[in-house]
Order: sequence, then structure tokens, then C-alpha cells
Amino acid sequence: MYRLTLLVLALTVAPLSAQTAPAISRAAASMTAADVGHRIGIIAADSMMGRDTPSRGLELTAAYVADQFRKFGLKPGGDDGWLQRYPITRRRLDLTKSQLVFAAGGRKDVVPFTSAARYDGGPVPEKPVHGTALVVGGPQTAETADRIEVRDKIVLYVPQAGVETSAAQQVFRVLYLAGPRALVILSDTDSASFAAAIPRRAPERTVVGTVPDRPVALRVRQGAVAGTLSAAGVDLSAASAAKEPIVRELPDLKVAIEMKDSVTSSLSAPNTVGILEGSDPRLKDEYLVYSAHMDHIGISPGQPDSINNGADDDASGTVGVIELAKAFSRPGARPKRSIIFLTVSGEEKGLWGSKYFTEHPPVPIEQIVADINIDMIGRNWPDTIVAIGKEHSDLGATLNRVNAAHRELGMTAIDDRWPQERFYFRSDHYNFARKGVPILFFFNGVHADYHEVTDSPEKINSDKEARILRLLFHLGREVGNAPKRPQWKPESYKEIVEENSVSGK
Repeated sequence: MYRLTLLVLALTVAPLSAQTAPAISRAAASMTAADVGHRIGIIAADSMMGRDTPSRGLELTAAYVADQFRKFGLKPGGDDGWLQRYPITRRRLDLTKSQLVFAAGGRKDVVPFTSAARYDGGPVPEKPVHGTALVVGGPQTAETADRIEVRDKIVLYVPQAGVETSAAQQVFRVLYLAGPRALVILSDTDSASFAAAIPRRAPERTVVGTVPDRPVALRVRQGAVAGTLSAAGVDLSAASAAKEPIVRELPDLKVAIEMKDSVTSSLSAPNTVGILEGSDPRLKDEYLVYSAHMDHIGISPGQPDSINNGADDDASGTVGVIELAKAFSRPGARPKRSIIFLTVSGEEKGLWGSKYFTEHPPVPIEQIVADINIDMIGRNWPDTIVAIGKEHSDLGATLNRVNAAHRELGMTAIDDRWPQERFYFRSDHYNFARKGVPILFFFNGVHADYHEVTDSPEKINSDKEARILRLLFHLGREVGNAPKRPQWKPESYKEIVEENSVSGK
């Protein structure tokens, strides 16, 4: 009995690394410092010209990643083999062909964007917008605005006279996130000042993918519609000076929003997507994603060395995804769940590629159980990597457990050291998180070469990166084989996911 008890205790406390099959050990060991350095030398070479989005260097990088995925036997997950392409258009609002129409009681006000209406944000609607009008005014707060049912309505917001701009902006934000068809602020600014601000609010802008299903935000000068609103029973002066909050539907008021865009240029950029099918007949329909961005900031003219190689940012992460794909595709290394290996572009421009991927995934987004994002893991401390997002889901506990089981790697994943920098919201994992996918973001922090031409391959600590990748391999094995998918912390889900889902972002 004593010997049996010792055996049970030994099995209970044995680290995960001691239970790893030889095939798993060989797969992890296949990610070497030499391979990491070699691949970073390819992706961060001068010939890639800084991998701007879009650019020829970016296309060459995507082709290289796709070729590696093909060699590893990954299934193509794009719409063109291993490439997923997304459109990038430059657009400008045509002020002369855009207008609002207010009509009530036999009166009609046509409000031109050249003088009395202003674009404030959101997508420019491709078709005219019509809907039931709802006036909101008086001493509204974020709390009172949150209780107003505005979905599918055209909201006319009359800010309270004398209210601080910050308070009015909070009300505006709550109303916008609640999903109206359009949000129109009725401004009491004088006509000259209002007209002078219009050109600044209609610059050429970039649209990635299709026009998102979100409300357009506009601002209209009160004097341009006061007569029609009066015919509909709305006294603007009384609404702005009211002592109690006002919320009232206006069934007699018809509002139409007509906006015209002109497309000044149309291009596209690639993401690269490879899929490794899981080994379990049931769990293979769930997916773990490893992601990194393969783009950088291109060329800085006027310098002796003008090419921003982006070796750490983020050739290191791109190479990480490639190396992990190699390791998992080795015999005996596949976990029960499937894995998507993803390199995106446009991160430096505003998370373009990951946003498009999460809106057009090759599998239903609900079947993606976690995203492990890798952005800059080749510099700074040789034995430490920051894991951002640990506090938001039980992935943090999983990582801690795996890290403790693999002390032989000499690599410790620590909590976010820079919460004030809000890195959680600044890389591609955020587009997964806002869609409800738990994430961990691995990041070694910035340095003097960040976004400089000096972020070059010879400065990468390839040994450090290889050890990080082995840790991420074991983490992926744990997530991929776990009986249950990762779970959000309820308060984090409410803060990060629910607010975005309400707005349709």
C-alpha cells in the first residue's frame, strides 16, 4: 500500500513535460535558433522593402509564408489557396451629391452637406437611410441614455444647453453603440462656424473590405431644420433647456439621409491562412488560431538606410507562426482540435487584415476557441516574455500551468508590465477578442529600434525566440487537447465583447 501511494503521488505531481511523448518532444525541438534566424533573414531582408501594406514586398512575404504552409501539408484556408485577399479602397464623400431631407406637416427642409450638414463618423451608407425618427434631449447622462431603445431608429440628439462637451460626448457614444440606424446631432453652432468645419470632416479615407453594418453619425445645424421639426411638434429651444430627459418618437416626421461616395483608388492586400486538421473526430470542428502580422511600415525616404526591415516588428512573430506550423505538422504532434495558422497584413495601418479575417473567417467564428497572437518576441530580456490578456480568461491559468511544467525552457511568461499603454487594444488579437474569442498576446515590449530602420535581423535573439515558441507549442497542445474550450472571465466578457456586439462593430 505504501509503494502504491508513492506511485500515485509521483504520477499526480509529475510535470507535464515528463509525460510528453517522444514525438511531441521532437516536434518542439524542431523549432531551433538556427531556423528562426534563417527565416527572419528572409522576411526582414532589404529585398522585402519594409513590407508596407500594400506593396510588392508584402506580396513576396505572403507568397513565402504560403509556400511554407504548402510544404508542411496545411490545408489552404484562403479564398485563393492559402491567400485571403481583402479590398482596400480610398474614398471621399461627395458633398455636392449628399443631403438630408426632413419632412413634416406639408413642410420639407433639404439640408445640403455643403453648408448645413456634416459627416461625423461611421460608414457612409451605400443606400439612402430611412427610419422612424426619435428625438432625445434634455439633461441626458450616459446612464439615462443607456435605457433608451434606439435600435433601427434615426436618433435626433439635442444636447442640453450649457452641458460640457465631454458629458455630451458620453451620451453620444452610448446612443451610437446602442445600434440606431443613424445618429444626428442637432447643433446650435452659428452658420459661419458650422460651414467652416465641414471640409475638415470630409477627408479622403480608407475603407477596408465591405462597408460595415454600423450607423452613420452626422451633425446638422439646428436653424436648417427648425421649421420642419416645429411642424412635427418639436421645440428645439425647449428640448435643449428641458429640466427632465426627453425621449419621444416623431411619427409625423420623415427623415431621409442620402450620401454619395467617390472611389479614388482600389487595391487589395493578402492574409495567409493554413489549417491543420485536429485528430479528434468531434473536437476537430473547433479551432485554435496562432496569429502574427507580416507587414511593417515600408520605406522612410531621405535616410541613407531608408528600408524599415521590421525584424522584431513583426518578422519575429511571422516566423513564429511558420515555425509552429512546422512543429505541429510533424508526425504525432497534432492536437485534438484543429489549428489555424494566420499571418495578416495591415496591422500597422489599423489592424486591417485581422479585422477582415475575423469578419470573413474560413470557419464560423463561434468555432474558434482561442487566439494566440505573436508580435515582437525577438528582443529585450533573454528569459522573459510578456503575456497580455492573462487576466481576462482562464487561458492565463492554463499558461501558468504549462509554464511551470516547462522550466527547462528558461522562459517565464509574465503579466502585462505596461497596462497604461493599452497594448491589449493595439494588435491583431483584439479583433478576435471583440468577437468573443479568448486571447493571449505574447510581446517583448518596444525598444530603441521600434519603427526605425535599425530594427534589423542581426539584433534578433533567435535562441530566445526559439524557447518562446516551444512554450507556445506546449500551450497550444494544452488548449488543443483540453476537454473544454477556454472560458472568459464574466466581467471581462462584458467589458470587451458585449459592448462591441451591441454596436455591431
